[in-house]
This record gives sequence, C-alpha cells and structure tokens, in this order.
Amino acid sequence: MGVSVLVVCTGNICRSPTGEGVLRAKAKERGLDKAVHVASAGTHDYHIGDAPDARSMRHAIKRGYDLSAQRAQQVSEEHFEKYDYILAMDRSHLRILKALAPKGSRAKIGLYLEMSKSWKGEDVPDPYYGGPEGFETVLDMVEEAAEGWLDVMAAEIDPRAFRLDGAR
Repeated sequence: MGVSVLVVCTGNICRSPTGEGVLRAKAKERGLDKAVHVASAGTHDYHIGDAPDARSMRHAIKRGYDLSAQRAQQVSEEHFEKYDYILAMDRSHLRILKALAPKGSRAKIGLYLEMSKSWKGEDVPDPYYGGPEGFETVLDMVEEAAEGWLDVMAAEIDPRAFRLDGAR
C-alpha cells in the first residue's frame, strides 16, 4: 500500500516545490520512497512548465534537496482523484483547494504545517518578502512538518511497523 501527496501553493515555483523536495528526500531517508509518492502544483497558471525559482533551488541544494527536475503545474480536478493528501502551504490556498474540490474530496485537504511540532497551524510564508532568510525559514518549516507527515504516512502504510510518535 502506498500514499500519494500533492503539495500546493500559488505558482508552484517556490514553497510547494520546496515542500515536495523535502518530503520526497525525507521519505527516502526513512526507506519510504517506494511507498510515498510526492508532487506539487499551483492554484494559478503563472508558471506552468517552469523550473522552481532559482533562489528556492539554491537554498534547497545547500541542505541536500535537489528541486531541479521539478516543473510547475496547475491543480486540476484529476489531482483530487489521484492524491491521498493535498497539502496547502497556507490558509488562503486551503480555502481555494476546498472550493475547487469535487464532492467527497475535501477530507484529503490540509495544511502542510498541520503535522509540525513547532509551527502547527501556521502558514508557510511567501519567501520573496523575507529576502534570503525567507527561503531558509521556509526550509526550516517544511523540514519539521515533513517529519510529522511521514510519521502519519508510515503508520498508514504499515500500521504494525510504525507508530505516530515515530518509534519503531
């Protein structure tokens, strides 16, 4: 059994590709890369087909996350059918996703930081307004939240082998 996750922000060039890349890398570290499928998308069509923002890639690569293969796409109705979890980077995109969701798909939608210990319930800020530190803050936030989500997903994939507290 596997789990599929879609990470969503506005244009799919900074926050959501970072969230995707971190979640994918951390799944691989835990040996869950064959069971956890991760992608990202934007609610708007501003950057379809574009690589992530160069600043996002530069900051991510310093921490060992390669975002270079990712290309921006826009959320579509198919995403709501295909993915088990659809994680918004902030509350405004949470509202947009819930409005776009076909009937019966709303339960899949949540906030990326929902499973974070330190940042619970907060929005991942737009890094463009924080200068270089903004991109580092985004990485700090999504790294911690990714660990929490992977605890949940691991328990879903194999409830006998994993517990929500991360113990094995």
